[in-house]
Amino acid sequence: MSENRLGKGLEALIRPSLDKKDKVPNKKSNSKDTISKISLNSIVPNPNQPRQDFNQSSIIQLQASIKEKGIITPITVREADKGYELVAGERRFRAAKNLKLRKIPAHIVKVKSDSEMMEIALVENIQRENLNSFEESQALLVLSQKYGLSHKDISKSIGKSRVYVSNALRLLKLPVDILESLRKKEISGGHGRAILQLKNRNSQIKLWEKILKHSLSVRAAEALVKSLGEKRKNKPQKKTKSKSLQISSIENQLIEKLGTKVTIRSTKKGGIIEVSYFSDEDLNRILEIFELLSD
Repeated sequence: MSENRLGKGLEALIRPSLDKKDKVPNKKSNSKDTISKISLNSIVPNPNQPRQDFNQSSIIQLQASIKEKGIITPITVREADKGYELVAGERRFRAAKNLKLRKIPAHIVKVKSDSEMMEIALVENIQRENLNSFEESQALLVLSQKYGLSHKDISKSIGKSRVYVSNALRLLKLPVDILESLRKKEISGGHGRAILQLKNRNSQIKLWEKILKHSLSVRAAEALVKSLGEKRKNKPQKKTKSKSLQISSIENQLIEKLGTKVTIRSTKKGGIIEVSYFSDEDLNRILEIFELLSD
């Protein structure tokens, strides 16, 4: 498949020519990709659909929109042995079936391989921002392992950098419980990357639990990783003056309580306690904790 076509998005993949009579195109024709109205019963779902979670309430809302305005954006299908196989537009397809529509507008594209079909579905979902971080990582893994695409090939196909692809795939190294949390959108991909900076799984689980308990932002989670001193080996640590065991213990207790970076510095006439926050919401969260402690 041409790298340039996918890199430019769906518009480069689909070159429709409208059929005013809504006829199903002749499958033996070698003409360009077309838009036609086709029977819903002739379409089978995409077995490699990258999106795994479909919010039922959003589909109901889509049904209401379709009732009022119809299906504005056609689904995308490819020719199969019997009928058509859905490439992209699962939500629209499901909503149309729920409404018991007989036909649906569809781009009929010339997709020869399963890997190309997977790429198109992935591009569409990424462009519409439909996938959560877990689903996107899983889809990229399929392209990499099942279809043998390199990170470079994938990056060109979906219009993202190689670093983006590599970081997305790294998320799949997280413990199962954290991956499930990522799938449920309890945490973001940014949180997952912060967690991966920690060396062992027990530390990863503890940080994940803190993120959920304190609703930490990504920046707060990253700061917590740094404060715990568990940076990756390729990131040299700055030299700091040694602290007494008592000060270090108090510092760790405050980090645990507040869920953010806390630094205690001794001075000639006492010391300074520095509590970091990374947004107005983060500050309000910390102030609420102080209020609870003072009660």
